[in-house]
Amino acid sequence: MARTEEVELTVLCLIHREDAYLLQDRIKKDWKGYTLPGGHVEPEESIVDAVVREMQEETGLTVIHPKLCGMKQFPIDHGRYLVFLFLADTFEGELRSSEEGEMHWVKKDELLNVNLVNDFHELLQVMTDDQLSEFQYVLEDGEWKVLIK
Repeated sequence: MARTEEVELTVLCLIHREDAYLLQDRIKKDWKGYTLPGGHVEPEESIVDAVVREMQEETGLTVIHPKLCGMKQFPIDHGRYLVFLFLADTFEGELRSSEEGEMHWVKKDELLNVNLVNDFHELLQVMTDDQLSEFQYVLEDGEWKVLIK
């Protein structure tokens, strides 16, 4: 068994303020719905620089001191898809949307009123609970299962 594999590196960031999360109404067919903004890490780019760049590109905001709070992973045909999860409550700039989708501040108590991506609540749980750090999809008996650790 090989000890190395191909990995796609990506980032997501939960930008938040007192009572609301900044969510993207994602329009792409994969993972469609209200979710966190994010994207791929470029070759030789640091993970932190990637989340700062992606937030600027997708939201217009510059996040300051984003905090790594967990990871999400799942198998893909050629290896593994790894998502570094970040929190940010300090930012500057003017909010805007991108070709990825429209950006919206959604109050925490209104999350059930928007079309969230399927795994949003589990993802949010990992990102906001200091006792958790990993969200993993595994394939068991032909069906996807979520493991939270």
